[in-house]
Parts: sequence; structure tokens; C-alpha cells
Amino acid sequence: MNILVCVKRVPAPGAKINVTDDGQSVDTAHLGFTTSPHEECALEEAVQITERDGGEVTVLTLGPPDAEEQLRYAASVGAHKMVLIPTDGTSWDPQRTASAISRAISSIEEQSGTPFDLILFGNESADSGGFQVGVRVAHTLGRPIVNGIKGVDAGDGKVTARREIDSGYEVYELPMPALLGIREGINLPRYPTMKGRLASKKAELTTSEIDAPAGGQSQLRLHRPAETVSETEILGTDASAAAAIVDILGEIGVLS
Repeated sequence: MNILVCVKRVPAPGAKINVTDDGQSVDTAHLGFTTSPHEECALEEAVQITERDGGEVTVLTLGPPDAEEQLRYAASVGAHKMVLIPTDGTSWDPQRTASAISRAISSIEEQSGTPFDLILFGNESADSGGFQVGVRVAHTLGRPIVNGIKGVDAGDGKVTARREIDSGYEVYELPMPALLGIREGINLPRYPTMKGRLASKKAELTTSEIDAPAGGQSQLRLHRPAETVSETEILGTDASAAAAIVDILGEIGVLS
């Protein structure tokens, strides 16, 4: 099974996000970065499939040179090949991103002579949450895609994908080659071992110098919502606080 996983370098979830004074970018001076969580699960799923059925995993990202960190992390947990589409670090719109990724995929497949059996994306990125890039890539390549996937069974030229809904699961059967948008929770991503980390430092990184024209969307300004501060009142530190608690329960109508 030949699988490609597309990942994105994003600010670490839970980090405080500051915007530059001109409102055009995120201030990264004191910000940590990681792989988007949905894509971590996509990578883990790809590695599990190849461990079980054989094959190899290629991980690809579009981003600044610093995104090599995320590619090497992927190598440390089981990816076999790494491809970086370098940018100057500015944000690309979904159309431009998808166009460049599609061109890179076509180039890789042309060189190898065979298409990827599966191409996995995260359901959406943790920063912009656009839900667009995977769908646009699938449309450009002319291949089927289903998003929101939390179960994958692949083999015999087809892939069965399960999408969770309120009443259970929807089940899709797609001919390969196909694309899937993986949701967080499909698995529990592994941590890299020391052996894996050392091996990832020596793994070969391929750079694909591909550009694409800007799409129809443009960023005007980033806006950071005002912080809301809640006040905490200490009712007491011993048994005397019990009476105060009863009074508050009465005020909010819990006690009759």
C-alpha cells in the first residue's frame, strides 16, 4: 500500500495567539508549532496500515523551511519519505495551496510510475479550519474523497471508510486511488521512540519547488477577540464555607 499523508505546521493547540500590529500575520516570537491534530491521526492511520499490509508512507507539507520539523517528526513515528513544498512563510489561500499540492503529487506519481493508493488529509487544519484543501486536491486529480472519516479498511483495490453520525456510522466504499479526510479520534497517535528520532535526523528530505497562482480569496486582516476574564470568589477554606454555599444555591434557585 502506497500512502501519502499531507500535513500542516500549525501553532500548538492551547497556545496564546498574538497578532502583529499590522494585523496581517500571527506573531510567532514566543509561539510553539506542531502538526495539526487531525493530520497526526491521519499519519498514524497510514503507518498502521503499512505495518499491517506492507508498503510505505510519504509525508508532504507546504510551508516555510521550519516545517521540516514536522516532516522529521513524521519520520520519527514511521513515515518513510518526506517532501517539502517551501514557501516564504506567508499564508496561502486554499486554492493556491491545493493547486501546488496537486502539482507536487502529480510530479511524484509521474516519477514513480504509479499513483498513490491512498492520499490522507486531516479533516480540517487546526488554524484556519477551511475544510477545502483536500476536496480541491481530489477534484484536481479526479479522484473520490470522503471527509470526516473515523474508520478505514483498505485492500483489493478499494477502501471502505466510516464516517460517524448521530445515529451511528455512514459507510462508504471507494475505488482506489482515493482521498480521505481523517478526523481526530480515529486512533491514538504514537510517541516517537529515541531510535525513531535518531533515524529521522538522517532521513532524506526532498524539496519540491512548486508555485501556484493565488486564488480568489484574500486576507484582509486578522482580528484577535477580546479576552473575557471571569472573577472567582473564595467562599471559605473550612467548614464555615458550607453556609455560604447554601445561600448561593438558594439565590440561583437550586434549593426550594
